[in-house]
Amino acid sequence: MNKKVAVIGAGPSGLAVLRAFQSAKESGYEIPEIKCFEKQDNWGGLWNYTWRTGLDQYGEAVHGSMYRYLWSNGPKEGLEFADYSFEDHFGKQIASYPPRSVLFEYIEGRVDKTEVRDWIEFSTSVKNVEQAESGFAVTTSDLTSSKTNMDYFDHVVVCSGHFSTPNMPSFGGFDKFPGRILHAHDFRDAVEFQGKDVLIIGTSYSAEDIGSQCWKYGAKSITVSHRTAAMGYDWPSNWEEVPLLTKVDGQTAYFKDGSSKTVDAIILCTGYLHHFPFMEDKLKLVTTNRLATADLYKGIAYVHNPRIHYIGMQDQWFTFNMFDAQAWWSRDVIMGRIDLPSQKDMVSDVNDRIAREDAGEDDYDAIWYQGDYVKELIDETDYPSFDVEGACKVFKEWKGHKKKNIMTFRDNGYKSVITGSMAPKHHTPWKDALDDSIESYLLNEANS
Repeated sequence: MNKKVAVIGAGPSGLAVLRAFQSAKESGYEIPEIKCFEKQDNWGGLWNYTWRTGLDQYGEAVHGSMYRYLWSNGPKEGLEFADYSFEDHFGKQIASYPPRSVLFEYIEGRVDKTEVRDWIEFSTSVKNVEQAESGFAVTTSDLTSSKTNMDYFDHVVVCSGHFSTPNMPSFGGFDKFPGRILHAHDFRDAVEFQGKDVLIIGTSYSAEDIGSQCWKYGAKSITVSHRTAAMGYDWPSNWEEVPLLTKVDGQTAYFKDGSSKTVDAIILCTGYLHHFPFMEDKLKLVTTNRLATADLYKGIAYVHNPRIHYIGMQDQWFTFNMFDAQAWWSRDVIMGRIDLPSQKDMVSDVNDRIAREDAGEDDYDAIWYQGDYVKELIDETDYPSFDVEGACKVFKEWKGHKKKNIMTFRDNGYKSVITGSMAPKHHTPWKDALDDSIESYLLNEANS
């Protein structure tokens, strides 16, 4: 096999692709030459925390949207690798909502002892991917030396994620607001907002979590402005939800229902854009954040040129294990173990997935929709099967715990769908756990 494959990004999606090829190699298969390009100096993608915002030390846009004190907002039992459990890594079962440092170590642990790090060119930014006569010309820049290189590949797998380019709305009066205005992408430390009246625009998971972080670390008040509907949880007494912001005048924010609020800071939790400036226009995925992405057969192969694959581009209930399922499928297509249908049939597949998503009525339908998708991919590859339906049930429990008490849902535990063992209760309630270090978190053995 003389194929060459370019993998763009070494976050969870990119590492899943590398692990998929490594797994095939371990099983005795000849694999293509793999080159992975990662513009950060380490793997982990969004889980690789940086204090930097705006531009990095090389003048590149900062990729990460990670902030201090982040704890998983969904149970780890829904994202566990089928071939590498949390117990495999930590030698014991751990609580269900790990902080960032724990999840980063877990992601890293699966690949750390393999050869895949040798396949990655770090501090390397992909500048251009364009179709060539027999494949794709990929232009990269070594950020440490500013040297540019071009190489040719038979396949390109885009794993750069879609939580790095902020969707940035503007409102009247922003230009004269005397306080701080930032997007969630640039949020780093909730302590900054201690004692302040914080306005959050949006109702995404980032709005929920950043607001909760600010509340936890001592914000005076949290006001969340929504476009269509409030999140509707039983928030603390110093938290309120209001209709969409119309304008600000000085420090006074005005909302659609005629109410107003004096605020010190505004955080835009308004989502992210699928943004691939390095891709030639005819190879560029254009979609919104949804379960059934546009123009991707099986949610992976670009229908207009199926030698281009995109991993992890969906709205997500499942994460790490879904990226795995996609990566194994992508690998098998590239290695000729799965044949693709005609373009007409691929387009039909996309349309069918969109119709099925649109027929769903609520979040529970969305969870099972994505669970079925993960099972579909696993059934077509040798990725280890796991109790996907059990993971869906965990997500359902999680939703119920959030509805019961949004500030205590992280104090619950769930059974691993990989090992069957029950997660211990964390030693400290989340609202009181101010230390998010891995050392503090793993003290849970006293309760295991």
